[in-house]
Amino acid sequence: MRNHPPSPEFREPAPAVASRASGRAWIRRGSATPHLFLLPGFALFALAILYPIAQAFRMSFYDWKIVGSATSEFLGLENYLRALGDDKFWVAFGNTAFYAVATIVPQIVLGLAVALLLHGRAPARPLFRVLYYLPVVTSWVVVSLVFRFLFADQGLINYLLGEVAHVTDGQTSWLADRWTGMIAISALGIWKGVGWSMMIFLAALQGVPAALMEAAMIDGAGPWQRFRAVTLPAIRAALGFVTIMLVIGGFNVFISVYLMTAGGPAGRTEVLLTYMYNQAFGNLDFGYGSAIAVIVTLIVLALSLIQLRMFRNPDGGYVE
Repeated sequence: MRNHPPSPEFREPAPAVASRASGRAWIRRGSATPHLFLLPGFALFALAILYPIAQAFRMSFYDWKIVGSATSEFLGLENYLRALGDDKFWVAFGNTAFYAVATIVPQIVLGLAVALLLHGRAPARPLFRVLYYLPVVTSWVVVSLVFRFLFADQGLINYLLGEVAHVTDGQTSWLADRWTGMIAISALGIWKGVGWSMMIFLAALQGVPAALMEAAMIDGAGPWQRFRAVTLPAIRAALGFVTIMLVIGGFNVFISVYLMTAGGPAGRTEVLLTYMYNQAFGNLDFGYGSAIAVIVTLIVLALSLIQLRMFRNPDGGYVE
């Protein structure tokens, strides 16, 4: 029996034609509707975030004037070169790096330790979760003022160290020296951030496969071996996320320094953001302040990219 070719009216459309036709139909079915709902949020994001970023980047190349009718002078890279030769900038950078190192590791270690303790069947577990997380939701302004009084010359810390523990003479001027002031500020950062790390790690621990833990126990693995071989690989993504976010937060410290020491004495406890703020709004040097802001952004971006590379899977892909 002879096979006759299908008549033209019954021929299937070519793939490209069918694809274009389905695409036009998808557009006609209202694919623009989600974008219309997203448009107000994106407009607000562009107005409140993208535009200030672009404007700050532009201002960093000028001697920006906002008072009177003076014209802003284009300086090129002069503000950036000024930062590289500014001793106070490097003091602020050193203090920021000290704060980041002094707070990130304790927050990770203590947050993970508390999460492991609360992950088990401990009594009153919900209550302890709330208590550990409570500092996270407290106001930075309030706790900064509280810690300023705790570390005052006649504060509770000196009393405990001098009169109770007899570790010091009780006369330490914590906030009047560079390094003791940074220790006090770092103590606040650790106390306030442990609960946040704990909650992230608690959520990650829920995803550790119970079958792997049971298999490790059957094979005779102890608690440390199970933690190292099963738990840590399972929470690798959470560990990377926490580390990156803490680095970003460490380089964005501002309120606690501004309220506890105001950058004193003589600017010895300045961090990058307080120095930027004082240059821009104290000295009205908005060009130099914007350059410092751009430098901080580039530092945080570089550190984040390095950490993303460090927390890759052995096969080269990112942790899911």
